[in-house]
Order: sequence, then structure tokens, then C-alpha cells
Amino acid sequence: MSNLDRQAEPAVCGGRGFVVAEPVRELLSPRRVPLGESTEVRRLLPNLGRRMVGAWAFVDHYGPDDIAGEPGMQVPPHPHMGLQTVSWLHEGEILHRDSTGSRQTVRPRELGLMTSGQAISHSEESPRNHARLLHGAQLWVALPDEHRHVAPHFEHHAQLPLVTAPGLTATVLLGTLDGATSPGTTYTPLTGADLALTAGTETRLPLDPDFEYAVLAMSGEARVDGVPVLPGSMLYLGCGRTRLPLRAESDAGLMLLGGEPFAEEIVMWWNFVGRSSEEIARAREDWTTGTRFGEVHGYDGGRLPAPALPPVPLKPRGRVR
Repeated sequence: MSNLDRQAEPAVCGGRGFVVAEPVRELLSPRRVPLGESTEVRRLLPNLGRRMVGAWAFVDHYGPDDIAGEPGMQVPPHPHMGLQTVSWLHEGEILHRDSTGSRQTVRPRELGLMTSGQAISHSEESPRNHARLLHGAQLWVALPDEHRHVAPHFEHHAQLPLVTAPGLTATVLLGTLDGATSPGTTYTPLTGADLALTAGTETRLPLDPDFEYAVLAMSGEARVDGVPVLPGSMLYLGCGRTRLPLRAESDAGLMLLGGEPFAEEIVMWWNFVGRSSEEIARAREDWTTGTRFGEVHGYDGGRLPAPALPPVPLKPRGRVR
């Protein structure tokens, strides 16, 4: 997944200084950003008020979009470093290609997980013969310093563990929830789960009090700890919770994102996660000159050019602005 914003803003994120150490209810509104030729996303992280939730550093929600007779998602080859990308669909398909040679169609409630490590490039597109609707989320997970130079690789997991309760089915896409652990590779203590609730359901989801959490609303109407959340919004919950009350006013889809607060400060610009301005500048130069990030074969079109770097050195901004 690419950040296609041509006015890419740098941010230094992470560090524990701004972690909310107690339960809160902070509703985050999205910023609308064009993605490729015909898709618009609602960006929840980084947000004006908050930049990370655990190691989750980037969250886009898109759709449901009617793409019948349209190309749908068309994201040209572009680079990543220092992060993992997570593709998660409720409707539609995405064809993934990357510079390690991976080629995989990801379908609803299947995990597409790409670890960029030191350098990778990939493309994402709706297949030529695609479903009418496209609806999903694209997310990034920042890699800690000790693992951010691992060899790049892609994972596809069609079968994921479930946690069930009356009126609730939780699919664990990353990390662990209520004793169920995803096969997806993680490098920090993390949780990512898709929550499907039937209308009228009231339940409590077990949480780790050492994690900070947020809930992304995908569809329907639900209350999270008493707060109404509408599709395309995200509720930040802080730390210190052992249970999360949920109520579905209609059939609803949510995503639970959580993790141990990320201890390191990171510089995030365009599609790179690094630790300094100089590192980001080197990555941009390497992509521009065609070195280090490899090639994506099979995409019908050219590579995505990098935006211009800001005229001043990147400065720390912390976990919250």
C-alpha cells in the first residue's frame, strides 16, 4: 500500500512519552486522500491528534466503492522500508506483486502481509475481472530497530484463527486475542482483529492492560465503550483496559488494533519508516536512481515517482501533535 499524497509530510513518531496510561475515549476523524486513479481513502493514522497505536503507524479505510465497469484500485510499483504492510478486505480482491517475485490475489478476510525490511517495492491492483464492490483497510506496522533490516518477504494466510461469542466472530489477523494467535509474523507485541457483530449484540472483549488500543469502524452502527462509532472513524482507547464493552445497533464490522506502546521514535515520510532525515533522503535517492528496491514485474505501467523532500530537516513531533 502506498501513501500517494504528493504533499507527503514528515513525522517523527513513537516513544512512550505521549502514551495514555489509562482508558480514554478519543474519537479520531479521517482525512480524505486520493489513492491511484479511482479510489479515495479515509486516513486515520497518522492523524492530527495521534500518530501511532502500538506499532500500528498507518491506517487507511476505503469503500465500499462500486467499481463495476471501472479499473478499481490501481497503485503502481512503489517502495517501502522499515515497516510491514497489512492488506485486509471485506469485499473485492487485490492482486499483489512485489520485487521478491511474489504474486498473490488477496480476498476478503485473508491476510496479505508484506515485510519490507531493508527494502522492497510492490504494486496493488484490482484484477481485470473483479467484483463489483471494493471495501477494506490498508495498514502499516513499524518495525523495531533490531528487525528493520530483515530480508523482505510476503506472506498470505487464507485461514486465520477465530474467537467467537454469541453475536460476535473475531478473526485474528495479527498477534494474539483471547488465546488465539495469528500465523502472521510480528516483531513487536501486537493485536489486530476483525470483529463481525450481529444487530443487538452486547459483549465484552478481553484485552491486555499493558497494550494501547483503538477500534476502526468498517461498517454498520456500533457503540464501543458507550461511544457511537460510524464507518470511517476510529476510537482511540488508551491503555489499562482488561475488557472492552461492545454493542451493535445493526450488523457491524470493526477492527481492533492494539499493541505494546512503541518505545522508539521513528521518522515516517512517504512510504518509508526510518530513524533520521539522512536515512529517509538516502532511501528516496535509491528509489529515484533505481537501486536497492528491486523491480516489480507484470504491472502494466510505470513506477510511482517519489515526491520532493521538504526544504528543511525532518524534526521530531512525537506520538501526538
